[in-house]
Amino acid sequence: MDRNLECSRAWVEIDLEPLAHNVADIRSKLSKDCEIIAVVKANAYGHGVLQVAQRLAHEGIDFFAVACLSEAVELREVLPDAEILILGYTPQKYAKYLSENNLIQSVFDGGQAKALSGSGYNLRIHVAIDTGMRRYGFEYTKISEIENVFKYENLRVEGMATHFASADSIEQSDIEFSKVQISRFNSAVMTLKNMGYCVGKLHTQSSYAIYNHPDIVCDYARPGIMLYGVQSLHGKTKLETNLKPLLSVKAVISQVRWINEGESVSYGRLYTATKPIKLASVAIGYADGIPRQMTGNGGMCIVNGCKVPIIGRICMDTLMIDATDIKDIKSGDIATLIGKDGDEVIYCEEVAEASGTITNDILCRLGIRLPRVYV
Repeated sequence: MDRNLECSRAWVEIDLEPLAHNVADIRSKLSKDCEIIAVVKANAYGHGVLQVAQRLAHEGIDFFAVACLSEAVELREVLPDAEILILGYTPQKYAKYLSENNLIQSVFDGGQAKALSGSGYNLRIHVAIDTGMRRYGFEYTKISEIENVFKYENLRVEGMATHFASADSIEQSDIEFSKVQISRFNSAVMTLKNMGYCVGKLHTQSSYAIYNHPDIVCDYARPGIMLYGVQSLHGKTKLETNLKPLLSVKAVISQVRWINEGESVSYGRLYTATKPIKLASVAIGYADGIPRQMTGNGGMCIVNGCKVPIIGRICMDTLMIDATDIKDIKSGDIATLIGKDGDEVIYCEEVAEASGTITNDILCRLGIRLPRVYV
């Protein structure tokens, strides 16, 4: 696409420089000799997987995690020597792509292990252990089922992992449950070791576990959302975080006009002016990933250094703001929905709160219609 067309309407601006800072902060919290598996699934949480992964490689990271086979193959094209772990499911009929691209596949149960081994390809795998998340993975108590994986000739176990259900909480009950999960994982691993099996590299810590359970000793940690300088909406940490966001969302003002007291705005007439206001239309909407749920829930926008409210129901391609307090606003001015303008800033966490969701959701839903512009 012509670069001049990219910013004709709305776009995502990404500054890759803070990645180095965020990686350093994460590394400072890890145990000695613990390395990073950078989670870059979902297009690097909306930031652009190829650009982000290449920059992370520049920062010395050589291990990446994605959600699915297509993401892994795409990443392999730009990082031919990196280790790439698929966290999600890959059917047997695609096993040749795992082999041809030197990928590592997560294995969740005996049926999947048998199928992958039966493909005839020699495959690298990590074994996922369910210690309480109840999403997927071998039951931590069913050692014999896990043991069988080591017996398949075509499968080479190179690691084992688990995932915590409430690592983003510092409530005592949640802390205790995470400790139970740690104990369950360590017990399963030790049992297998005592049986003579080489379990490979171990990894358990996601972003919040790094900051809330720094005493965990593993070979790798798997930071995701915090690599991008963003935290979950209600997530709390015991250790201080010193992170910088990479991403801003911007759009063009398409029209400015005055409306009278008593006039309503947008679909459903949810907003009615109580006095004459200056109404501005912004060329971005829910088709671009701006949550429609933010309507009437405190969503804000910054124009010319002034923060003002979003009013009326958010449309597919447009949203409206009360621009009465913005001097000299005109068509073509830039509105910031996430990011900084002058002395004002809107954080992704604020957008998530106004939308009743989490930051991961906000970042991942930013649509393909929004070009990523790297600054």
